[in-house]
Amino acid sequence: MTHSLRAAISVVLASFIGFASTATAQDFPNRTVRLVVPFAPGGGTDVFARLLAVRLTEAFGQTVVVDNRAGAGGNIGTEIVVKSPPDGHTLLFVTASVAINPSLYSRLTFDVRKDLIAITQPGSTSSVLTVHPSVPARNPQELVALSKRTKGGLNFGSNGTGTSSHLAGVMFMQLGGAQLTHIPYKGAAPAMTALLGGESDIGFPGVNSVIPILRSGKLRALAVSTKKRSSVLPDIPTLDSIYPGIDIDNWFVVFAPLKTPATVITRVHAEVTKALSSADIKTFMGREGIDPVASSPTEAAEFVRREVDKFGKVIKAAGIKAE
Repeated sequence: MTHSLRAAISVVLASFIGFASTATAQDFPNRTVRLVVPFAPGGGTDVFARLLAVRLTEAFGQTVVVDNRAGAGGNIGTEIVVKSPPDGHTLLFVTASVAINPSLYSRLTFDVRKDLIAITQPGSTSSVLTVHPSVPARNPQELVALSKRTKGGLNFGSNGTGTSSHLAGVMFMQLGGAQLTHIPYKGAAPAMTALLGGESDIGFPGVNSVIPILRSGKLRALAVSTKKRSSVLPDIPTLDSIYPGIDIDNWFVVFAPLKTPATVITRVHAEVTKALSSADIKTFMGREGIDPVASSPTEAAEFVRREVDKFGKVIKAAGIKAE
């Protein structure tokens, strides 16, 4: 084959690929869109995704279905999206776990920073430094002092090793000097049961799950884990204001596979951010204490990179490994 013939073929192929990509973007969506949630049905992330799917179905004129693919801390569902055709018909709706797992698991088949395109961060919510009423501390400083006086430290219950509730406590130890004994539970419900029963002295439950209990007086909130105060607990200070650098939030990001056409990313971004202003989603976010973000793809990508780096430093310093 002559050089000129090879060059001609290359030009034709490049043109064809470019045309195919444009056609895919223009036709999007032309069939059912799958919104993968890498967790079991019924949780807050699943509910959020299903509300979003209803609005996207209306906007796209095609059915958007939530596909729950739980397992390995969210890695199974994430890998499914990474390996899906990059045409916008398979999307990922995931939490901060996707930024935690690169440092928690030694062998991942994907890199969230390289193999996925961040479309937007719909929202973010706080964890709450919460204590059992028997704990005689009224603020984080008193809690740290008490932990240092307590043999073996205070019992600290989390939703499981490597969860954001665990890492919030780890940062409290690293930057606040708290002396804590970690007790990992298998999920938010048993961790909350242990905290209510006094089996654990402190915890970092999500703001949505703890608000009704705080109002009943069965638990006491001392601080929130995010740099900004929670919109639903405006009188509770941030840990960062006392121990600078503590910043853990339970966020959500929508991703698409790498090489998804830019026009598709733009369309999905526009419809997702528009959906956040719908009455049902605003009501849900307000009830759950989720503050809207609606970032651009560039902002979302930069945010995820920062979170991967932040969690990596915390996990490495603590020597945490997935169980």
